Amino acid sequence: MKVKFRKYSWQLAPGHIRDIREQVFIQEQDVPPELEWDDTDEIADHYLAVMPDNTPVGVARLFGTLGETAHIGRMAILPDFRDQGIGEALLRHVMTDAASSHDQIMLSAQEYAIPFYQRSGFHVCSDLYDDAGIPHADMRCLSPDMVIKALAERRNPQVLGRDDQSWLFSDEHDMISLMDSVAGQARQRIWLYDRFLEHDLYDRFRFRELVSSLARRHRQSEVRLLIHDDKPLVKRRHRLVELMRRLPSKIELRLASEDYPAEEQPFLLADREGVVYRHDFYNPQGFAKFADGGRVKLLSERFQRMWDTGRTSLELRELPL
Repeated sequence: MKVKFRKYSWQLAPGHIRDIREQVFIQEQDVPPELEWDDTDEIADHYLAVMPDNTPVGVARLFGTLGETAHIGRMAILPDFRDQGIGEALLRHVMTDAASSHDQIMLSAQEYAIPFYQRSGFHVCSDLYDDAGIPHADMRCLSPDMVIKALAERRNPQVLGRDDQSWLFSDEHDMISLMDSVAGQARQRIWLYDRFLEHDLYDRFRFRELVSSLARRHRQSEVRLLIHDDKPLVKRRHRLVELMRRLPSKIELRLASEDYPAEEQPFLLADREGVVYRHDFYNPQGFAKFADGGRVKLLSERFQRMWDTGRTSLELRELPL
């Protein structure tokens, strides 16, 4: 079904936007009016979905924070126009706008709608919580530009445990996006193997926050960093090293033994499903997969053998906090 989309500021938005939100959220879902209307409306872009005859059928809003994060919210489709693909088309239109200037998109999803957002590349990143008496979960898309290009061919793109297709990368930007998307969905463990913790790849605020979030999630959380060379970490401060020294029971670093056969390809493993695999240490070329239990099992066994023969870094242990 062909749907058109129009974008407005709140000051110039037609009354249809307010009417649809009032009908869906306030009347249908019993959201208190004082919670529905907030100051964010003033800074957001507002989208109106209309049929070919200009009948208004759906709304959404978009605003940005912190320079790199976009937030989608207040998505609503009128009852008579649901289950026709309009909501999905509206979401992807807003995602495309957001991806032009943001590296990450966040939203708060009602529990029943989580599968709807997963089909467009969002994954759950919080526990359930109550918002206006309705169970919600935070969801995010960490590589929206790549996801949008793939939406025509893939369902559940980049969702851990659901997307079993390969994502190829041949440059650092795509590699970092995929690495963050894989690592950001780990709920129990991240195992990372590389020559060293290259600052451009691993000493980034977002990657540090993803690792920190996992490490603090629960008692079984585990982050293992296995490298060959710790000299760059001694010479220059590194976010992961500082985090490791604050959370020593959750994050551990070892140096691979020179006497034990080592892998020639670096990789990152998330839980028992996700993998980012490079063809060598020196080039940003390889692939990521979000549902490849067989490969992750094989690489985990190789990682474990190198880990068991590795040693801790005395130099890093002696660094001041």
